[in-house]
Amino acid sequence: MNSKLTPERILRKAVVYVRQSKPSQLIHNQESTRLQFSLADRARTLGFQRIIVIDDDQGRTGSGLVDRPGFQRLAAEVCSGEVGAVFCVEASRLARNGRDWHHLIDLCGMVGAVLVDLDGIYDPALTNDRLLLGMKGTISEFELNLFRQRSTEAILQKAIRGELQIQIPVGFCWAPGSKLEKDPDQRVQQAIQLPAFPHDPGERKMIWKLPGYATLHSMLTNPIYAGAYAYGKTETRTKVVEGRARKSAGHRKPQSGWKVLIQAHHPGYLSWEEYERNQSMIAANAHIHSGAAPKAGRGGGALLSGLLRCRRCGRMLHVFYPGTIVRYVCNAARGQYGERTCISFGGFRVDAAMSKELLQAISGNAIQAALEAAEQTQQKRRDLRQAIELELEQARYEARLAARRYESVDPDQRLVAAELEARWNTVLQKTKELENKLQEFDDESQSAPVPNKQVLLSLAQDLPAIWSSPSTDMRLKQRIVRILIREIVADVEEKSREVVLVIHWAGGRHSELRVKKSETGRSRRCTDPEAIEVLRQMAGKFSDQQIAATLNRLGLRTGVGNAWNVSRVHSARSYHQLPAFAQNDQPREVTLQVAAQRLNVSQSIVRRMIEDKILPANQVVVCAPWQIPVEALDSEAIRTEAINIKNRARVPQSQSVEGQQSMFSER
Repeated sequence: MNSKLTPERILRKAVVYVRQSKPSQLIHNQESTRLQFSLADRARTLGFQRIIVIDDDQGRTGSGLVDRPGFQRLAAEVCSGEVGAVFCVEASRLARNGRDWHHLIDLCGMVGAVLVDLDGIYDPALTNDRLLLGMKGTISEFELNLFRQRSTEAILQKAIRGELQIQIPVGFCWAPGSKLEKDPDQRVQQAIQLPAFPHDPGERKMIWKLPGYATLHSMLTNPIYAGAYAYGKTETRTKVVEGRARKSAGHRKPQSGWKVLIQAHHPGYLSWEEYERNQSMIAANAHIHSGAAPKAGRGGGALLSGLLRCRRCGRMLHVFYPGTIVRYVCNAARGQYGERTCISFGGFRVDAAMSKELLQAISGNAIQAALEAAEQTQQKRRDLRQAIELELEQARYEARLAARRYESVDPDQRLVAAELEARWNTVLQKTKELENKLQEFDDESQSAPVPNKQVLLSLAQDLPAIWSSPSTDMRLKQRIVRILIREIVADVEEKSREVVLVIHWAGGRHSELRVKKSETGRSRRCTDPEAIEVLRQMAGKFSDQQIAATLNRLGLRTGVGNAWNVSRVHSARSYHQLPAFAQNDQPREVTLQVAAQRLNVSQSIVRRMIEDKILPANQVVVCAPWQIPVEALDSEAIRTEAINIKNRARVPQSQSVEGQQSMFSER
């Protein structure tokens, strides 16, 4: 018996540690598993009576990047001081990283336990044995890194050639010679939008099903459908958790970080240009994610969807459609952390105010800027055409030079003549390509003429009507908004009941817009308070027809946006219980029209007398009919002044200026 197995150690427990690195090894390397379990028989042979077998780490790597509950149990048993020996096939079964290996050696040295493998028995308390154990652990760790390095490099080299048979999606298959081809089944090619993925890692089995969001998204973002071979699109990240390294895989990398990207590797279902256009559109739609671009216009009733950001928490606002209305709400914190909703406001007034702001930004100087930009574009095209012409002229000169050299060579010098002829053909081919390039450039220039200034000005005048038209597509308006505006930071001031919008324009300018919120319990279709106040002041004094004309002149509308008429004024007046106009045979005040009839003059003369403060009059509100006292109209002075203005009579000058000479001779 070995002297290191003292009676004291034999009386303690013997722990047999069993581990295989991968689940596949449990299936295909069963002899190794049997060999490790047989260590329990060896422990009995050496005299141990209490034997514990720990196999909790089957299928787990010993690199230290994953949790190993079995190893933690082994360390706990050793720390208890009741373990006399730890059995393993080799050092790599216990650990393939220095931290776990040396930690176990230290524990065994402190409690007086030994390590036993197929080669011998080692006491960590002895210097030579500890040195040998340290070397075994280092070699085991180095061996794992060497295996990983060789395997990774071999896989990468095969992927660079495009021959690594990676997992491929539906619609493709691997052909002999490591070539990727389309699935020969015509049904799969024609109905590629109905994908199916095999669940068995062995033989692929086609299952037809309706497409889901995740399936369609994976197809749109997979470059293999664009005929490209890609490898290394994801990466593994390592972070320290509770003092130990933890590895997580599957983190996507940007396209610039892919290890291998081979375009035109195999026949695809779409071109690479279409694939990149799809990626740009998907990135524009992913507006809720952190750092994402504004959402592309996809319709819906909200004009500013995907552009509003909460000023209080910095999150994007969501759009809700309760019934037929639009509402912007910041409730991300409520959904994730149960906190209160930051802000919430209706979208009708905000969208209307933003539409007005956008139309003002487009008009005026915007048209001139568009013309200047178009002129700059044309100037660049002229410069580019001149560059092509110069290059073509140089190519023609080289062609003439090559022709002269070919014609001057001795015909008997066949080798020299053949070389000069080849050079001449090359220059002629280059000249032909430049001529075609110049022709294509001219064709493109004709298809993109300079915008006409009158057309742009007329478009700017018609744009408000087109914008407000119900037939205008909301997606078009949303895209126009996203061209002009990068982002809008929104907040709500509860005291003033205003929605404060800080607009970040595309050109770098910032502006603030304040929109009054609707009062609680008040519908957005309610008549404006200003219109109700005008109605209240004019009711009982003027007819419904006169009130309607005044409201229309003031630019006020009903709650649904219609112009006022007699029936609508009557309905609003009845709802607010306002008095009706009562006709009086002997009124104290009359309108401008009645005053003109009484004075037997035109209405313009009466208006002139009012403006000159000759005739007293007043208005209930601006644009309302004038109220002229009847008593003033009966005054003799007012009547005389009205007749004088009508007859254009002038009062003779009472006295002449001293020293003034007459223009005509007196006889």
